[in-house]
Amino acid sequence: MNASILEAERVGEAFSEDGMLAARQFTRLAIQQIAEAVRPGMLEEDAVERAKSVLAKLGLRGTWHPVRVRFGINTIKAMKQPSVPGVVLKENDIFFVDIAPRYEAWEGDGGASFVVGRDQQLERCARNAEELFHEVRAAWRQHDWTGSRLYEYADQRARQMGWELNFDLPGHRLSDFPHAAIHTGSLAQAAFSPSPTRWVLEIHLRDPERRFGAFFEDLLLDDRFYER
Repeated sequence: MNASILEAERVGEAFSEDGMLAARQFTRLAIQQIAEAVRPGMLEEDAVERAKSVLAKLGLRGTWHPVRVRFGINTIKAMKQPSVPGVVLKENDIFFVDIAPRYEAWEGDGGASFVVGRDQQLERCARNAEELFHEVRAAWRQHDWTGSRLYEYADQRARQMGWELNFDLPGHRLSDFPHAAIHTGSLAQAAFSPSPTRWVLEIHLRDPERRFGAFFEDLLLDDRFYER
């Protein structure tokens, strides 16, 4: 393994795969609890405050990036773009949750999309975001592809599904806190096959007419971690 790969996959002194998996477990639990608290008629800003309350109740008071719950038109935006203020969740609408809690020494990061009411296009977009995540993850396991090749494949499949892939969310490192002190490059730029428990795969799909989007992200892990 060459020096650049070793540097990109380096971890801190507190790194532990068990710790990373525990952080992930709390992250996925929090996402579900936040989603269950979201209702039509709620302001996006209120949903963000509710999300923070859920994290606090789980003992996850620190986050390494802002807590995000995005409704409707705000689901097309890149994460670093601010939401349009005052957006209310409609009766038939889409939203996603994106959180990055710290559990003890370890970083979590995860996201998922949810649909309220009945809208087949919204439901398909949310479903496809998660499906594409798993398709790309399967390609990583089966073909040992580089990070850049994985995102090329994700882009191709997103187009076949009828969506745009947002490359402003290109995947990134995760580690014992803070991963940014270890490596800041994206997964989509990685010229090597990423190791498990060290990288987050992000899939952000957008409607070609930019009316709505869907998001799913999680650690790159083997199939056994996704069995239900």
